[in-house]
Amino acid sequence: MPDDLPNFLVGAAFNLSVAIIIVRFIYYPVTQDKRYVLSFLAFNTIIFFVLQFLTNSNLTIGVGFGLFAIFSVLNYRTDEMPIREMTYLFTVIALPVMNSFLTADDNLASVVIANAIVVTLLFVLEHEWGFRYQTSKKLTYEIIDNIRPENHEALLADLRRRTGLDVQRVDVGRIDFLRDTAELKVYYDELKGSPVRSDMSVDPARIGSD
Repeated sequence: MPDDLPNFLVGAAFNLSVAIIIVRFIYYPVTQDKRYVLSFLAFNTIIFFVLQFLTNSNLTIGVGFGLFAIFSVLNYRTDEMPIREMTYLFTVIALPVMNSFLTADDNLASVVIANAIVVTLLFVLEHEWGFRYQTSKKLTYEIIDNIRPENHEALLADLRRRTGLDVQRVDVGRIDFLRDTAELKVYYDELKGSPVRSDMSVDPARIGSD
């Protein structure tokens, strides 16, 4: 148990409060996705506690970073995690590492400033202040003539009509002339106010069935 119990409890409460602000008030309102909330908060809390015990032992800081680098690399290999969620996972893993070592050195002002900067940055980025985000989907397309360069506008118009998405650009991948299909990656603007799902996908069989 850490030698200074009051500081330990204050540090744990502060670290968890910042994690809750990030997950509940920045991540969740944008994605409306509960699947990773448990993982984010559990990782954050457990890592802070373990690092507090490591800091109060003879183990070095390098051991602590190495231990949690292993956790981040594992990334729940049974299920692929989208880039947005991986970013949040890295953030909630890095926060207790930073908070644990800064509070151990009594750098309370640095702790507050660093956490405030992280929270502010995530808030600004998620609310698209000065940025425009595009989401992509992969699909199989069957009107092979539309992938010709001269038919690009017809391709965009057809994809917008059939998907209901504001498709801005298209990358043409593998072309199968035997089946008259092409693998496309479409990029579209996210609708403001709508939940963002980083792992959504279009059923390739259905896009070509109209």
